[in-house]
Amino acid sequence: MRKSLVAGNWKMNGNKVSVDALMDGLMSGLNSGAVPASESIDILVCPSTVYLSQVADKAAQSVINTGVQNISQFESGAYTGELSLAMLVDFGCCYAIVGHSERRSLFGETDAQVADKCEAALNAGVTPILCVGESLEQRDAGEALAVVTEQVLTVIERCGIAAFNTAVIAYEPVWAIGTGRTASPEQAQEVHAAIRAVLHDADAEVAAATRILYGGSVGAANAAELFAQRDIDGGLVGGASLKVDDFLAICSAAAAA
Repeated sequence: MRKSLVAGNWKMNGNKVSVDALMDGLMSGLNSGAVPASESIDILVCPSTVYLSQVADKAAQSVINTGVQNISQFESGAYTGELSLAMLVDFGCCYAIVGHSERRSLFGETDAQVADKCEAALNAGVTPILCVGESLEQRDAGEALAVVTEQVLTVIERCGIAAFNTAVIAYEPVWAIGTGRTASPEQAQEVHAAIRAVLHDADAEVAAATRILYGGSVGAANAAELFAQRDIDGGLVGGASLKVDDFLAICSAAAAA
């Protein structure tokens, strides 16, 4: 049975005071039993990198894991403004979001670059959360499954299917991110099942064990219905991860799924 994962992507939000308050609230809620059987799920927060050390210090006192929202594919060198995985690991990073739709659409990351970043994360002992998903135009054109399949296959070709013994996949329909719209549980399940089928074609055991998260406007109101789907193993949560009660409710839904 796959262990659920709920990952909070804080994006470019927060300051020292609000980060402390958010972490204190989450830790207090977890300690009070707000998330039943929290040991049955993995809980992750990905702050802005400048707050990684602050968050990791607090997380070390709890069951919360820490990750980052982006990584460099390069080990070191003359790459001004980049942060290497070795540096991030130094400050408590154990997960990395890779290929988020905002990185792809706003900063021009290609499938090949995303695959390079996945490989770099794996080589550094960091778990990549590979984000895949289609735009509204691609969905309307009936291309959703083809787009997502190609994004996954590019990583398999670069890293090998064994990468998914470790790596996590997050399906995030681009049209449902930051818009308040969300895929129906049935729409999400269809794509999750298609992703697992791609993995299955390469290795059935890996496919059965790989965690696939849903990442399109997950909230307290829709989490339980989404997580009840056979191939949805948790969520990559945006705005709701900045609200203590909402994030704890999402974690609770994952623990109960």
